[in-house]
Amino acid sequence: MAISRLNHAVLYVRDAERSAAFYRDVLGFRVVMAMGDRAVFLQAPDSTNDHDLGLFSVGDAAGASPAGRATVGLYHLAWEVRTLADLATVRDDLAGAGALVGASDHGTTKSLYGQDPDGLEFEIVWLIPADRLDDAILQAKTTIRPLDLDAEIERFGADTLGGIGISVSA
Repeated sequence: MAISRLNHAVLYVRDAERSAAFYRDVLGFRVVMAMGDRAVFLQAPDSTNDHDLGLFSVGDAAGASPAGRATVGLYHLAWEVRTLADLATVRDDLAGAGALVGASDHGTTKSLYGQDPDGLEFEIVWLIPADRLDDAILQAKTTIRPLDLDAEIERFGADTLGGIGISVSA
């Protein structure tokens, strides 16, 4: 048996329609199916998957998730973008929505962190292509530094496809 990738994630949210509007308006997801106000299924902008995210309403009285603070649970989901220009667009869109909560350089990956309307965290990531990795980048995987996205665009190019040789076949 060989698992090849995550097919989709399902989140319990207070209001599926409100959360779907956030993922649609801020991150460009498309609604592919809705079950009234109970559930909404979305597809990421460049995905060929049936759906990438399911949202199920649990009601406005639901408390915040204590995962990571008081209980075990999922920390975040991470979605990959193709280019650093895409990552810059996401940065601007998240900031404009008041949903950008962090930006980190993990050496081989450049990451933004956001929160949806229920405070659930997610990551948007660009992976350095395999042919651009060097010893310094690989050693930097063990540290987390603030992301200087403009410097990374200068270094790698705004339109360089990320993940080549890692998450996309060369």
